Amino acid sequence: MDTFLTISAASEGFYRDRGSNFFAFAYPVCNEAEAKERLNYLRKKYFDANHHCYAWRFGIDGEQYRANDDGEPTNTAGKPILGQLRAYNLTNVLLVVVRYFGGTLLGTGGLTQAYKRAAAAVLENAQIVQDVITETYRLTFDYADLNKALKIVKDMNLECIEQDFNLDCTMTIKVRKSKVEEMKKRLEATISQATLFITSTTI
Repeated sequence: MDTFLTISAASEGFYRDRGSNFFAFAYPVCNEAEAKERLNYLRKKYFDANHHCYAWRFGIDGEQYRANDDGEPTNTAGKPILGQLRAYNLTNVLLVVVRYFGGTLLGTGGLTQAYKRAAAAVLENAQIVQDVITETYRLTFDYADLNKALKIVKDMNLECIEQDFNLDCTMTIKVRKSKVEEMKKRLEATISQATLFITSTTI
């Protein structure tokens, strides 16, 4: 499999329970640094809120994750937020729920349900999309094989990010993961002196 589910743009949601307001925000993010940047933005914008609880997931199968209760009783906020990301099978997503306390205690069960419903509300409003895992390669070959290399790129509809066609030609190309083996076989069969190495994987 070389596809995964994520969201295409930022989304917002809202839930209210016994006077407490729960504002939910979801963002597409690629790494922890981006997630922290978004989280810090919300903390500054809603500086007067009682809690800024969140969860995020990264990786092909969402194997990298974090959940934070931000002062709420243990597992009453971050865990149900993370649970909604898992329920929707989303990765590369940050979900934050900002709570303004309304004066009435909700209890641990009430809190868990409130954060779950707030997280569900924002994901119901989000545009969920299927994206693909890509790998970026640097290809080096002789100038005499330029037309052969260009033909492979064109035939396979590969994305050329950068190119330098001097005596020794180089191309930086982005390839859908499921097409990598086919690309390698075509290069081996067509260009004997080609050198190929991976530079990054993007999901």
